[in-house]
Amino acid sequence: MYSGLLSEFHAEYQEDVLTGTHLDPSLKEVNYNPTYETMFAPEFGPVNPFKTQQMAAPRNMLSGYAEPAHVNDFMFEQQRRTFSTFGYALDPSVDNSQASSSSYIGAVEEAEKNKGITVFESGAKKGEKRRKVKGGDASEIDGFLGPWAKYMDEKDVAKPSEEEQKELDEITAKRQKKGKNEEEAPAEEKTILHVKDAYDYQGRSYLHIPQDVGLNLRSADIPDKCYLPKKQIHVWTGHTKGVSAIRLFPVSGHLLLSCSMDCKIKLWEVYGERRCIRTFIGHSKAVRDICYNNTGTQFLSAAYDRFLKLWDTETGKCISKFSNRKVPYCVKFNPDEDKQSLFVAGMSDKKIVQWDIRSGEVVQEYDRHLGAVNTITFVDENRRFVSTSDDKSLRVWEWDIPVDFKYIAEPSMHSMPAVTLSPNGKWLACQSMDNQILIFGAQNRFRLNKKKIFKGHMVAGYACQVDFSPDMSYVVSGDADGKLNIWDWKTTKLYHRIKAHDKVCISALWHPHETSKVVTCGWDGQIKLWD
Repeated sequence: MYSGLLSEFHAEYQEDVLTGTHLDPSLKEVNYNPTYETMFAPEFGPVNPFKTQQMAAPRNMLSGYAEPAHVNDFMFEQQRRTFSTFGYALDPSVDNSQASSSSYIGAVEEAEKNKGITVFESGAKKGEKRRKVKGGDASEIDGFLGPWAKYMDEKDVAKPSEEEQKELDEITAKRQKKGKNEEEAPAEEKTILHVKDAYDYQGRSYLHIPQDVGLNLRSADIPDKCYLPKKQIHVWTGHTKGVSAIRLFPVSGHLLLSCSMDCKIKLWEVYGERRCIRTFIGHSKAVRDICYNNTGTQFLSAAYDRFLKLWDTETGKCISKFSNRKVPYCVKFNPDEDKQSLFVAGMSDKKIVQWDIRSGEVVQEYDRHLGAVNTITFVDENRRFVSTSDDKSLRVWEWDIPVDFKYIAEPSMHSMPAVTLSPNGKWLACQSMDNQILIFGAQNRFRLNKKKIFKGHMVAGYACQVDFSPDMSYVVSGDADGKLNIWDWKTTKLYHRIKAHDKVCISALWHPHETSKVVTCGWDGQIKLWD
């Protein structure tokens, strides 16, 4: 009895639960005739209370329920492309059997103008092709035009219409106005003599090399052994802004020329009372570089007012001025005795320009660098010169030949804004912007000497001038912290470091006749002598 009941209950239970296969409530089409029960069967199980409304809704894709659209792929693509090209498409929600303006979406006016063409239909027929002038016969070489023939209706001269002309006139007038302010006339040159008499009792000027300093300054021989400078023995003050370059008088080194950002150039005594002898005033912006000729009777100055000026060292007169409306970054006389009337200047427009002093004309342009030219250094008995530039390369030129015969650029190289030739003429010391001094051979191969790399100082961003002791035993350089660094040439060890200036120490020169005298200058406006 009990078992019978149980089996009956089982049957009932099964009947209740498994009423055939139920259809998914989201289905819209069924391929057979289902019974009423199967179509409207409940979903099994309790409702999930944590489902959001979005998640609980019937979905057949991530973002919800997409009805299958009865558009074939080509029609869809056609409308999509038409919309992205012309900005209009047929409105998919309207019955499009009769096209009217309301059946477009997007740029409706465009659609009406184009009569609703799609991208796959060609528009109105293009006009006739432009005719070309008949090209003659290919066998006549001179008269044959071929594919280069002009169009029949081609205009040769493009003349601006009246309105355009008006606009152009305004622009040019503005430009001229702008240019005028910048290009003021070069500043008036004047000079101040700071010593009582320019000539001594024998009628000799201050250019005369003194013979009472305990050294023969006239000789060409160098001291046998040099020593490290230890202490400061003099400060020349007078510049009101940073000093940008210093140069010692050729051969003797008894005078010191300095140029500064206060637009002035000053001449100082190195021996005796160490006075300021003369000030040369004539630039309207900071002076960037100076260079003596071989005898020291004249020197050139290059400044940011875009002028290069030639001065007489003795009288202070400005002999001539040169400009090509670009900023000169460096200037050098040709050191050859028979070419003393020629000089080269590295410009901000990537060129090296060569002038003749006698005529004032540009006689040569070396235009191969890809960045502003920073330095020019004569090597190999002045037959060649080496230039460095912001393009991080080093180029070697034969004098008067405007194509570089050697180009040195490594991916690892940095810009080298200061270069010095060693006293024996064999090496070039280049201050590299990755805080090291690189040594290149200066004789023929211009190879980087990998054994001689001087580091340990901080110069990145500043063109600190390097120098050698006359006997080639030391290398000196300033740095960005205002320190004077001295390395041993043989071992490349950093021997000595002196705090020389408050700001950048931009240049250090070792006196060519002294065993341990070094002149430094800095952006604090001071020039110091160390011994």
